[in-house]
Amino acid sequence: MKLTARIPITAALVAMTLGSATGCKILKSRDQLGKGIQAFKNAKYEEATEHFQTAIQLDPTSEQAKLYLATAYSYQVVPNLDTPENLKVAQKAIDGFQQVLAKDPNDLTALKQVASIDRNIKKLDEAKEYEKKVIAIDPNDPEAYYTIGVVNWMQAYKNAVSILAADGLTDKADGNTKMTKPACAKMQAANTPLVAQGIEYLTKAIDINKNYDQAMEYLQLTYRRKADLECGNDAARKADLAKADEFTQRAMGARKANEAEKEKKNSGGIEMK
Repeated sequence: MKLTARIPITAALVAMTLGSATGCKILKSRDQLGKGIQAFKNAKYEEATEHFQTAIQLDPTSEQAKLYLATAYSYQVVPNLDTPENLKVAQKAIDGFQQVLAKDPNDLTALKQVASIDRNIKKLDEAKEYEKKVIAIDPNDPEAYYTIGVVNWMQAYKNAVSILAADGLTDKADGNTKMTKPACAKMQAANTPLVAQGIEYLTKAIDINKNYDQAMEYLQLTYRRKADLECGNDAARKADLAKADEFTQRAMGARKANEAEKEKKNSGGIEMK
């Protein structure tokens, strides 16, 4: 009877000991998480990375620590730098966010972060695909539409500069009427889908945010790329340039309105009616 009575007591003591040890590790993990967040806020990203890594080692179930670790890595990625070291850091950040997405494919923070990292390491098509995933979850996110439009313009601009250079020309942003017919055909093949989608997504961004001055600015730039595609149709070229001028003016007006609204919020004064 005594031996039988001792077995559950011993088991209970073991469970209590294990529970106490686990609880201690979780508390230490939270402490490391807090220190990492503080370092992150102070822009000490390498130090923050170390704290988040320790937090995960102490509590491998901490999804918050994993998200912060990936974010800390992402802040160390230098845009447009192709060194192995920079690409390695970028991949660590992407891997971290992919772990988050493996458990929650609809995590908007992780999706946006992966898109941002892909842009920074020039994986532009991949970046657009992640922005489309953001739109699928949140179809009223103007920034996602804007970002796709900007990336499309970047790709179209790069194509245009390359095609014009091969034709002995530099970009005039006026439809480039001095292009040869073969060069214009190449321009149409390379840029027609990019320009069409860019206009579509930037227009959508402005539909959602009526004063989205940055989207208006890139929309005018995209209409200038559209003018390249008219290939001898001067009326269409001029119509594209007129659209570009229209959105230039709209961007200026929206920017003034946004600045006035910002000043109003910052003033904290009483509005007279």
